[in-house]
Formats: sequence, structure tokens, C-alpha cells
Amino acid sequence: MPPKKGRLNRIRNIGIMAHIDAGKTTVTERVLYYTGRSHKMGEVHDGEAVMDWMPQEQQRGITITSAVTTCPWRGHEVHLIDTPGHVD
Repeated sequence: MPPKKGRLNRIRNIGIMAHIDAGKTTVTERVLYYTGRSHKMGEVHDGEAVMDWMPQEQQRGITITSAVTTCPWRGHEVHLIDTPGHVD
């Protein structure tokens, strides 16, 4: 295992934040697909988005809770945080 400091230099935390219906979850789904973390681009309006895991999120087509996942990218470990745009 590499030294702790060396490993920390390879970690990136990215939060996706914007107003309602700006496409935050759509961008997140594309990142997951292009990094190989997901085999398919999930669509929010179809209730197939990986990051929208709650049944209520899938039914309503909105993100209600923040969700985080990890994906590899060019030797880095990316922690991707999808945030809600709606108040509820």
C-alpha cells in the first residue's frame, strides 16, 4: 500500500451543485458511464439514474438526498457527490 500522503494526492472530491433541473444527475450519470463505473447511462426521466436510489426519487424524477460514489479516472480516485436542487 502506498504511503498515506501519496494516496491522498490521488484523491479528488467533486460536488455537482446547481439550481433545479440544471442536469446535475445527468452529468453525474455520464461521468459514471465514461469512467467505466456504470455499463449504461441512466436517465433521470426514466427513473434509471444510479445516483437516484430512493423509490421516491425514481418516481418523481428528482434528487432528494445527496449521494456519493467513487470512480477511477486517469490514476485518480474521484469521489463524485450528486446534490439535490429541490428543497424537499
